[in-house]
Amino acid sequence: MSAVVSTLELAPLMKRDVAWQLIRADLAPVIAGLLGTHLGGQTRRVDAEELYERLDDDLEQLRMHGLSLPLSGQGYCAQWRAAGFLLRRPAVDARGETLELSPDAIAAVRFLQGRAAPRSAATESRLASIAAQVRRLAIDTDPDAAARISLLEDEKDAIDRRIAALRSGDDSTLDTDRALERTRDLLAQAADVPDDFARVRTEFETLNTSLRARVVESDGSQAAVIDEVFLGIDHIADSDAGRSFAAFSRLVLDPALSAAFESDVRRVLERDFAQQLTRDERHTLRTFLTTLKARSAEIHDVITLFARALRRYVQSQDYQRDRVLRGMLREAMHAGVAASAGIKPWHHTRLHLDLSAVTLSSAATVDLHDPAEFTAIDVIEHHSAEIADLEELRALARETEIDFDELTRHVNDVLAESDSCTVAQVLARFPASQGVGSVVGLLSLAAEQGTVDKTYEALTWRGLDGVDRTAVVATHRFTGRLV
Repeated sequence: MSAVVSTLELAPLMKRDVAWQLIRADLAPVIAGLLGTHLGGQTRRVDAEELYERLDDDLEQLRMHGLSLPLSGQGYCAQWRAAGFLLRRPAVDARGETLELSPDAIAAVRFLQGRAAPRSAATESRLASIAAQVRRLAIDTDPDAAARISLLEDEKDAIDRRIAALRSGDDSTLDTDRALERTRDLLAQAADVPDDFARVRTEFETLNTSLRARVVESDGSQAAVIDEVFLGIDHIADSDAGRSFAAFSRLVLDPALSAAFESDVRRVLERDFAQQLTRDERHTLRTFLTTLKARSAEIHDVITLFARALRRYVQSQDYQRDRVLRGMLREAMHAGVAASAGIKPWHHTRLHLDLSAVTLSSAATVDLHDPAEFTAIDVIEHHSAEIADLEELRALARETEIDFDELTRHVNDVLAESDSCTVAQVLARFPASQGVGSVVGLLSLAAEQGTVDKTYEALTWRGLDGVDRTAVVATHRFTGRLV
């Protein structure tokens, strides 16, 4: 690639690349410092309100150091979200939103942090790792089987010589400085892995959006659209992001590899040199595999959610409504283009369109909550519990519930003397002990297990207040023993 071609490729990237824009921003140190601290460590996603509060505290301290920062934490977050530095997503376990760094912003923040604390890449461990990988690549790609066997035997001889040296006591362990250098080199390489998960998730979101757009823009039948959706779901798994993530996920979730990795980490942390690692370095090393498993499970959930939502979108036929809306919008745009020749854009159309938005009103209309309005001013009386009277409890129960057992017994006693009887005849023999409750209960029993005649009869009973009452109702007759 010539220098001219390289320059022409980089020129437009400077305008559209989010990472480049963050590095060129006037507040790049503030953005990288604040967002890198709160969203670039072990915690990658924070509740929006909580992040605003943290940023407000940090901004106040930065102002005391002479920096001009007129906006609040929420105001800067709005700007940084519009610039693509932050991503906003709904919270999963609570109402509200969360904020996290975009993949490009993570790359920019890592670059700036690396410039603030440059670390040599030409370490002994890095070079040894590269040399070992190159040798492994040479062995695995050699088409000559005899040559591969010879290389593997050389490795075997080297291992045998080292075992013999260990048995004779001539081999010693790594000194503290080299062990620390190798550990920190591993941590530097490991730090890039969780960052890559954000890029994978963004690629899946982009893929999901493009699939929905294809469903809406397709003119095929429902069956064809469903086939296309299922093909799209397969496309998610077959994409570059899907294949690389699936392979990595299988490796992370392999129980044997996980157990061996955790055992190795535990043994490394027990070494004497590990005491010189910082607290964050030890925590990162100890929780590295757990972090990868959590991020891997999150990506799996995202893929599953996208697939279900896409399938539900088609099966519910909501896409047909969106197709109609798309057609109407296109017709309106075509009509607007045709009308633009004779009508200016600012011409008053006398049409009103109600948009779905929050109604703005004065702050004076807000009714504030005053806890003093709900303060009890009367003296609270305390009553001690007493032994309950069973008869009183029964009386209370009879006031709230109809005693159907008693009514059934009364009806059956009357039916023992005649083949049938009406509610009025039952009440004449057994007065209503629960007032109107007994009357309603008898009518209900007769309606369920008796008959209702077309004639009328008068029902008379005495209420619980001692007042006699009469009502004329359809004749309800009991024709058989109640059960």
